[in-house]
Amino acid sequence: MMISLGFSLAFHTNRTSKPLKPICQMASSSAVTTDTTCFSFKSLTQTFTVNVQKAENRPLNVPLIAPFTIASSRLDKVENVAIRIELNNGCVGWGEAPVLPHVTAEDQQTAIVKAGEACEVLKKSPPMALGSVFEAVASLLPGHQFASVRAAVEMALIDAVSKSVSMPLWRLFGGVSNTITTDITIPISTLIVQFILDANEGYKPKEAIEVLEKLFEMGVTPVLFEQPVHRDDWEGLGHVSHIAKEKYGVSVAADESCRSLDDVKKIIKRNLADVINIKLAKFGVIGALEIIEVARASGLDLMIGGMVETRLAMGFAGHLAAGLGCFKFIDLDTPLLLSEDPVLEGYEVSGAVYKFTNARGHGGFLHLGQYCMKLLDQLVAVPEL
Repeated sequence: MMISLGFSLAFHTNRTSKPLKPICQMASSSAVTTDTTCFSFKSLTQTFTVNVQKAENRPLNVPLIAPFTIASSRLDKVENVAIRIELNNGCVGWGEAPVLPHVTAEDQQTAIVKAGEACEVLKKSPPMALGSVFEAVASLLPGHQFASVRAAVEMALIDAVSKSVSMPLWRLFGGVSNTITTDITIPISTLIVQFILDANEGYKPKEAIEVLEKLFEMGVTPVLFEQPVHRDDWEGLGHVSHIAKEKYGVSVAADESCRSLDDVKKIIKRNLADVINIKLAKFGVIGALEIIEVARASGLDLMIGGMVETRLAMGFAGHLAAGLGCFKFIDLDTPLLLSEDPVLEGYEVSGAVYKFTNARGHGGFLHLGQYCMKLLDQLVAVPEL
């Protein structure tokens, strides 16, 4: 039976289910080995010189299998923005800015405009260190207001740079692993032992505690209660976190409440949550890395999630999670909600397991010759990639 209480349910399983049809066919990657040449992402920000030859953006519209509904919004189709950056060495990087009404600050039109502005700045900029490019992008696309577009630009840049040094992203970010296991959103009718309860800001504090009580009585206590109250209800978040942990042994994650480094510091100082949900579209890639470092130092557990994205953004986030190896909860299943897959190559999928190969960068890309977007007739023709 599907429970409908104004939230989505994401279930975690360590069992290998019957493999889904692979999204892409690729050669199996070799086992994780120690590479004699080691580049760290931090060192590349200082030593790698970026010279952008081309930069462009385009709508990325994909239908969903079924409407995606959370407490704050309903999505009938994905209307994101893809960004393509080509360096003067010929290496091409891809990024994706997700658009989720009432969650991301940008709508698609705003994202297209701001992405276009960023692309123009990158094309006109002189060669400079990667870190300086990130600073210029952050200045043009500041704060949470343009975080989704900033993340997409940073993804594309990092993807292109990773290809330039002939490394897959999971190695560039630390090389801890080349696989992850994601939570998958499914109906409760499927027998699952562990599950994550995502309220998406749907409850008042009292209601959230009542839900935990009812579930406890049913013998189905979640392993994690994600964003139980409104994003600005800090007192309520702390209250639910303490009751959930002390009475039911359930950790509480801050998602919508955590949109900046200052929010993370507030959560740590006031002990308002047990887990921070890292979404690149909330912080940008560089901002997310800063927050991950602060959260880990404080002892907070980490979760990585997404909005509703294709395998461009999910692949990048998955590489990050695998490479760092520091996420207790992984929720990167939204490509499975799409009725078609516009992304070529990229990671291999077997049920809930994503495997990242030794292909350079994140490995995924779009090809207009094989993917016809609904708004294609409104776009300027571009050379075949």
